[in-house]
Amino acid sequence: MAEKVLELRGLCKEYPSFRLKDAGFSLSRGRIMGFIGRNGAGKTTTLKSMLNIVHPSAGTVAFFGLAFAEHEQEIKRRIAFVSGGANYYPNKKLSAITAVTRSFYDNWDEAAYRRYLKLFALDESKTPKALSAGMQVKYALALALSHRAELLILDEPTSGLDPVSRDELCGVFLDLADEGVSILFSTHITEDLDKCADDVTYIRNGEIVFSLPLGELREKYRTVELTAEQAERYKSSLIGCKRAKEGFTALVERGACEELGGHASDLEEIMVHLDREARDDG
Repeated sequence: MAEKVLELRGLCKEYPSFRLKDAGFSLSRGRIMGFIGRNGAGKTTTLKSMLNIVHPSAGTVAFFGLAFAEHEQEIKRRIAFVSGGANYYPNKKLSAITAVTRSFYDNWDEAAYRRYLKLFALDESKTPKALSAGMQVKYALALALSHRAELLILDEPTSGLDPVSRDELCGVFLDLADEGVSILFSTHITEDLDKCADDVTYIRNGEIVFSLPLGELREKYRTVELTAEQAERYKSSLIGCKRAKEGFTALVERGACEELGGHASDLEEIMVHLDREARDDG
């Protein structure tokens, strides 16, 4: 049985206008998990709650089989967290920021750091203020990837990156997974997950809807294109039926309504239609 590097059980966090409800999922060593959901669904709240950046009201979190509440410092040396909202001293050179960061890690890998600087085309003589949002993300990732973390937790790491940089980053993730590193990253760009994710966890309105291997999820659904007449006739079997440029589209569970044909669903189609179904039910 694969070693679990992360396990959440019953994680809750309450705000006046939002509630994270009994969130739970697990991630095994060497696996890449995408964490998806609409803006405000609870992705960042989940990530920050499990790292105690915000204090959860209930639930347990374990890393490498160790309770986070009891082994926080040890665990933090073995993981890396990159948030889209991370800030650095805006007028300090990257070389100075790196020097401070390097001092915190006995396992700092200078060769890896130099490799990522080159891959991401980063200039250490520049300041964060002089970098674009995308380049700031690349710098944060270079730091995170350079202390041999066993688990990377990334909040929207590909946001603001151009398609070529996103593709390169997916390649980096795949190489790291081959080395036994586990990766959990939230994203709105489902195309990136189609390229590299092993597992997908979907959160909606503060609740985990599913946490499944990507292949199993793809096997579960098909996307069908429908006329208005078909949309009405098969209404009870359709999931998240919505208008398209020509007619309608919906999900159907594989094996249902085979007369409609359809094609294998990609992750974006699955997410959009499931979210539409939830809104229609509400």
